[in-house]
Amino acid sequence: MEANTLTEQKSLLATLPPGKRARLHRLLFEFGPGNGTLMLLPIDQGIEHGPRDFFPNPASKDPEYQFKLAAEAGYSALACQIGMAEKYYPDYAGSVPLILKVNGKTDIPSSAHAFSACNATVEDGVRLGADAIGYTLYVGSPRQDEDLAQLRQVRQDCDRFGMPLVVWSYPRGEAIDAKGGATSFYAIDYAARMAMEMGADVVKVNYPVINPEKDKDAQPPYNEMDVTAEEAMRQCVESAGRSLIVLSGGSKTDDATVLGHVKSVMDAGGSGVIFGRNVWQREWSEALEIIAQIKETLLANVKRTP
Repeated sequence: MEANTLTEQKSLLATLPPGKRARLHRLLFEFGPGNGTLMLLPIDQGIEHGPRDFFPNPASKDPEYQFKLAAEAGYSALACQIGMAEKYYPDYAGSVPLILKVNGKTDIPSSAHAFSACNATVEDGVRLGADAIGYTLYVGSPRQDEDLAQLRQVRQDCDRFGMPLVVWSYPRGEAIDAKGGATSFYAIDYAARMAMEMGADVVKVNYPVINPEKDKDAQPPYNEMDVTAEEAMRQCVESAGRSLIVLSGGSKTDDATVLGHVKSVMDAGGSGVIFGRNVWQREWSEALEIIAQIKETLLANVKRTP
């Protein structure tokens, strides 16, 4: 069974309460590429990685660069933290939807005990005109008990205010490192399932990396499975059930890899991509060029049921 086809996405919306349904419909069909796809622009890297991510394209250090890019290039939404949303989003409200990230952390401490603390609320998202709330969940971290309790409150508030919940579902921690690593099929598949079962409406995951040397340390049966990255991606989408999957772009890479990953997630039944550095670390004209290619690839590979 192919998950999250265009027809199925419309039926998924029908299962949501009206507030969530209206906002998610805007993201899927009224902004961005439309046609049931999501093209999201994350600009939370200044917290998560520090200013070093802006050096490849100095213009991107000014948040105006990403906000203008998201609006002019026709994104489904941009995702940012509370400070950026308050200082920059008022100029773009109505031009591009907002996903307010309500938690974050620096990468200064080791990720062995990763935890992303809340710094904003769902009510802040309502006040700022957001169409969804973003939350980072570190699956497998030794601090996941705190993480899940925090996520419970965010999920309950999303339900109360009719806000779709987008979960950045990232495997992290010592135990994950010992079982093949954060980008292994085992870890990504677990993260996709975990986010769905915790109530995510949309799940952001990384592309699974097949590494036989590392994968032998994964939990059975993953340590014995002979799959391609494309097959692994499909199984991760299926593990997310009725939650929609968007693919994280990660560090900047070459155009062929970027577009290949877009096609792969869409072929797997996913709903789109959330690429940041692979877009805004480029000079303006080059950024617009890759965005156009991403959008074309998304629309060319939407799964449809008869």
